[in-house]
Amino acid sequence: MNGSQIDPAALPIGVVGLGLMGCSIATCLLIAGHPVVAVAPLPADVPTALPRIHDHLRKAREEQLISAEPDNYLSQLLITENYDELNACRVVIECTLENIAIKRDVYARIEAAVADDALITSNTSAIPISLLQREVRLPARFLGLHWAEPSHVTRFLEIICGDLTDISQGEWLYQLAQHWNKEPTLVRRDIRGFITNRINYAMYREAFSLVENGYATIEDVDRACRNNTGWWIMLTGIFRWMDLTGVSAYHTVMKDLLPTLTNQTDVPKLIDDIVKAGGNGVSNAQGFYDYTPEEAALWKETYEDFSYDIRRLAQKYPADVVKQKLARLHENEPD
Repeated sequence: MNGSQIDPAALPIGVVGLGLMGCSIATCLLIAGHPVVAVAPLPADVPTALPRIHDHLRKAREEQLISAEPDNYLSQLLITENYDELNACRVVIECTLENIAIKRDVYARIEAAVADDALITSNTSAIPISLLQREVRLPARFLGLHWAEPSHVTRFLEIICGDLTDISQGEWLYQLAQHWNKEPTLVRRDIRGFITNRINYAMYREAFSLVENGYATIEDVDRACRNNTGWWIMLTGIFRWMDLTGVSAYHTVMKDLLPTLTNQTDVPKLIDDIVKAGGNGVSNAQGFYDYTPEEAALWKETYEDFSYDIRRLAQKYPADVVKQKLARLHENEPD
């Protein structure tokens, strides 16, 4: 099946796990036109899932991401604790805790419900797909789908093939993701952390080193990243940025700078202390910054607003923006 033959309305998709990210993934799929079966492994998620998804859709309509009322999309949603409702799903996305024992139990329940040709995917960001494949009966149909929050707004999606994945299944998901308004990346060989997390965590590690060794404050590091890297990275990525600004300069800097960067392998003390004290960021108003409950709620709201604003800007600059400009230029050339 190729991208032009995919009809989302005829392709039911399952989402297992209805926490923060599971609800935004379900919202993305509803917006794309899929019937969605949303399974809650935790009964406590059942009463909170529908209001959360409804709120995502309400905000999406306010921001003109969708034109219809939320109820038009919610008519395609089934929230349940019954895994058997997944039986017609062509794709199932697992969004549970990063715990292999929990995932093993979830996969057994999914595989008992779906057809043998249905794809099973995990939204894990920490566990290699090749490890998770060992927990399923048919590993060739198992892949990773790594989303970014809020999943119904961002363009990001990594599709990860494990060692035993049928690559054609990854290529099919790559085509399907176009219907989700994603600019996906297909990771053809599994590696822990995939692409963006490996790059980002190298940056996080250096940020901790700068703060813990007294070179800068937390505020200084955040401000520098916002106003330098954050300025260009959305448009160019890393390699095109070097093309735009002169490859040889980076080669020169690397020779002297790379040996001085941290290669620390243990968890930095700064984050270790926060977690041991019970901190989890804005979700409980305890993190690298001090928050009142009101400030924490406003930061969450502000990030959501920012996500819609940045989406509008990003839509003006798709991955092929220069190719589109070239095509328009050539259209105007005389024969």
